[in-house]
Amino acid sequence: MLKQSARMLIFTIIVFILVISACNQGGGAPATQPISPTTQPTERKVLTITFTQEFDTLNYYWSNMWFSQVVWDLWNCWAWMYDDQNKPFPYLVTEIPSTDNGGVSADGKTITLHLRDDIKWSDGTAITANDFIFTWQMIVEPKNTVASTYPYDLIESVEAPDPQTVVTKFTDPYAPWESQLWHGLLPEHILKPVFEANGTLDTAEFNKAPNISCGPYKFNKWETGSYANFLINENWWGTKPKIEEIFFRFVPDDASQTKALQAGDADIGAFIPYPDVPTLKEAGLQIMIEQSGGSEGLFMTVSDEFSNPGLTDVRIRQAIAHGIDRDKINKDLHYGLTTAPSSFWFAIPDYDSVPQPQYNYDPERAKQLLDEAGWIDANGDGVREKDGNDLVVRYGTTIREDRQNVQAVIQQELAKIGIKVEIQSWEADTFFADYINNGPGARGQLDIQEWSDYPAFPDPDIYYWLCSEIPTAENPSGTNTMFICDEELDQLIQLQVTQTNKAERQKTFERIKQIFQEQVYWIGLWADPDVWAVNSRVLNVKFSGKTPFFSIVEWDIQQ
Repeated sequence: MLKQSARMLIFTIIVFILVISACNQGGGAPATQPISPTTQPTERKVLTITFTQEFDTLNYYWSNMWFSQVVWDLWNCWAWMYDDQNKPFPYLVTEIPSTDNGGVSADGKTITLHLRDDIKWSDGTAITANDFIFTWQMIVEPKNTVASTYPYDLIESVEAPDPQTVVTKFTDPYAPWESQLWHGLLPEHILKPVFEANGTLDTAEFNKAPNISCGPYKFNKWETGSYANFLINENWWGTKPKIEEIFFRFVPDDASQTKALQAGDADIGAFIPYPDVPTLKEAGLQIMIEQSGGSEGLFMTVSDEFSNPGLTDVRIRQAIAHGIDRDKINKDLHYGLTTAPSSFWFAIPDYDSVPQPQYNYDPERAKQLLDEAGWIDANGDGVREKDGNDLVVRYGTTIREDRQNVQAVIQQELAKIGIKVEIQSWEADTFFADYINNGPGARGQLDIQEWSDYPAFPDPDIYYWLCSEIPTAENPSGTNTMFICDEELDQLIQLQVTQTNKAERQKTFERIKQIFQEQVYWIGLWADPDVWAVNSRVLNVKFSGKTPFFSIVEWDIQQ
């Protein structure tokens, strides 16, 4: 009898275990956890996007990284966003400020925003003018190590006559306000207590795991080195998205991204390198190109303290420009899908209407310039020298394959004119690191840096070339890693932001362009708009060069 009871007890326990196991296997992942795109239930709509660079932070104002900043389109909120024509449209505001509607004062110093009355954070708290004031205060607060205080450090005050009105007053007229202001908000009711307790937001948990949203999606999880995902914000005040989850998969390189897209393991890929475009087209993906003002270029370090002595002589920089066959690079490495830009402002026609003389490929002219500057290969080793110094330049970029291929080509071409090039490459988070985090550019360890950048598109402003932006121990957030301090250029950059008369501002930029060209502070390699690859199952996709995911709520997935 005892044995029979024991058998019955054991049998009951086994059945119970099997039932529990079956339930666990069939019940799916908890709603708060990401579901792998390869095992997700068919009724759920999950969009998988590959990023070749992982976020450095999810706090827009603490990052200069495109991959970190663009996800704010999903879960945070701009005062206004930009459509697929890169035209602004109201988001948190009822209308875009202008002189006609009284939102921009006649002297260009005061910008007044009128907020919608239905906007709120995901916890139900209303978004008010106090959030704008708090955001400005945190950006200019010295105890916070933001990526840059510009242009918020030019603001005299931000005031709230009432909860739905934000009055921003600049000390001087500020022309680029539309492109540069209010690219997202910091929630006062969440982060003010954190700042008061810690004296800074640098270590706030919000930076890695924002627990509140004001966009169509809300943050769910970030697994370092693997993925991050965002789920629908059920308390969003706008149209409910059709796609339930946005799943970002971090991949190590372009090759991994291309394979994932080919295999259907990813729906969308960002920053597609030109050499991979034909392959992805053959695999049936749609290639979408959106102008974002970007150009891949060489940024010259011009500093008596940091750069090779040769680079302080403009003739050496001119020789480098003449020594690089940019047309051949784009033909051979990029299948002729792009060309060298006419200037740093090539994507803004109103400010690129007056062409500047180009430094065409001319190695003989390059050699002549080097000879005139006194750099001669006296010992016949192939490297020019002067005053006991070899003409050796340190050329760095990220580990992206396309960039490393270009490095190799440029190294060979400059060797032909007697310049030795030491090439170096790093992971993006190291290469772009700031002064505090020992970034090689910010610490003056490079003579030439390669990356893709743009003015304050669609505005031409270029604040980070200012002398005041040079990174130092006293100014660790400085973004002028070229260490260029050109007094005339500095004055013109400061002048153009005050010029609300477009014709006058255009003339100022004509001279700025001349200085760039004459002094060879930057050499444009190729026009670099945003290139996306999109799986055909994703519907209604539109991108913007300014706010890429502006229309995410309209996107859908064909099951």
